[in-house]
Amino acid sequence: MRYERLDLAGLVLVHPERHADERGYFVRVFCAEEFAREGLVTDFPQASLSFNHRAGTVRGMHFQLPPHSETKLVRCTRGAIQDVVVDLRPHSATFRQWRGFRLSAENGLALYIPDGFAHGFQTLEDATEIAYSITPPFAPGAGAGLRWDDPALGIGWPLPVTVIADKDRTWPLLADGAAR
Repeated sequence: MRYERLDLAGLVLVHPERHADERGYFVRVFCAEEFAREGLVTDFPQASLSFNHRAGTVRGMHFQLPPHSETKLVRCTRGAIQDVVVDLRPHSATFRQWRGFRLSAENGLALYIPDGFAHGFQTLEDATEIAYSITPPFAPGAGAGLRWDDPALGIGWPLPVTVIADKDRTWPLLADGAAR
């Protein structure tokens, strides 16, 4: 695997190395020893899948409040997404900046998201599935979020939004005290 350090500190794009032959391909998607060498979290006690019927579906922008802040390793296992993160670390030079990444089953990329970031995505194809490895496990009552369309962030979603949960539509705006 190749580890691409990104301009928001701690964010890493993980490039798998596919070994292909006439049968298809084999790819290693996680190696605790390599992650440790890179200074990344290696203990992911929870794994989750998200399946989405329609292109344009938005989920996010989610995060867990301290002391339950999450580190995530996200990859798209079917279809394609625009994966988006927002830096919520108040002392970071990139505080409240966002970045988006195309993750797809075809490109096999994974995004390593350290704690202190909000995370969300938009599906770019129908029948899209996303796999998450998460630490620590979800803590009921510690979940929070940012509005997907907060003008203070100006996230550029590639498609019109077709499906979004009421919860995600109604998170508070930063101007109203979100993420403080």
